[in-house]
Amino acid sequence: MKKDLTNSAIDRKNVLNNQFALQAIQNEIKLNGLLFEGKIVFSKEQIANFFEVSIRTIENYLVSYSEELLQNGYEVLRGKRLQEFKLRLRNNHVTEINFGNMKTSQLGIFDFRSFLNVAMLLVESERARILRGEILDIVIDTINMRTGGGTKYINQRDEDFLQSWFKSEDYRKEFTDALKNYVEGGKYKYYFYTNMIYRSIFKEKASEYKDILKLKAQDRIRDTMYSEILDLIASYECGFAEVLQKESERLNRKLYYSEVDELFRSFESQKLYKPLIEKTRRKMASRDLAFRDALHLQLKEYVTALEAEEFERFLGEKSMELENRLTEAQDVMKRLKERS
Repeated sequence: MKKDLTNSAIDRKNVLNNQFALQAIQNEIKLNGLLFEGKIVFSKEQIANFFEVSIRTIENYLVSYSEELLQNGYEVLRGKRLQEFKLRLRNNHVTEINFGNMKTSQLGIFDFRSFLNVAMLLVESERARILRGEILDIVIDTINMRTGGGTKYINQRDEDFLQSWFKSEDYRKEFTDALKNYVEGGKYKYYFYTNMIYRSIFKEKASEYKDILKLKAQDRIRDTMYSEILDLIASYECGFAEVLQKESERLNRKLYYSEVDELFRSFESQKLYKPLIEKTRRKMASRDLAFRDALHLQLKEYVTALEAEEFERFLGEKSMELENRLTEAQDVMKRLKERS
């Protein structure tokens, strides 16, 4: 999906919160700045020169996007820190050409993160346009590199995935047994009521979910779901299985589809599910857009930027350990799949 960083604050934040991509971009660009308080910083004069725009242009963006730029590393030095910065400038023989009037009582500086923020906003600069394309390419390459070449199963890199996956298989069995024992009809009922749960939770049927993630026919949908989605589906399935059992036993017969549909409408409308559904939709929509470049149109309103912790959770060193756990559990997973 083609992204326009100049128009999307969410896409910009997903780049700037991805510490792995930031490091890769910094290694690729290799900008020369001034080392201050352990990081490389730049003046607005240097930013303007790099992007071949006027200082006034940079100042205009500082006004229009002040909150965003301040959140992403731009800051104004005053007092003692400014004096320390000026001393660093003198010690490094930096001229006013690079950092403006040395006698000023306040001075704005950009770190690398806020430099990239400007690059993703600046529409007047051809250099910024080229850099935006490189940024998006590096982000994709970084995610693919850290996930071993693809993101179909990036959900499995979460340390919570295996536990949720195993438990969901047991609850799935409870649900299919309930459909078998307490609901009239043939095999179609398993497909139909599974889709009903999916639509209730994330507004998509299984086939729609597969299309969005570009899954193949043999791909098992639940193997691609995040642990929070698996947990909520399991909650639905074990809870509704109990509802079916109680109603069937009360009537002393199997239930008709119309009765099951009515029971489900009542079941899904329970208030206790509302916050869980909203949280699940937000995580699924936001993660799939950031990691898989997949947009769930039905969940578009739930898309938010990922925090740095999310990138660490799915791309960091701790997530790498899951590959070993998955290898060890492969035989168990295979047996469970054959049983379902």
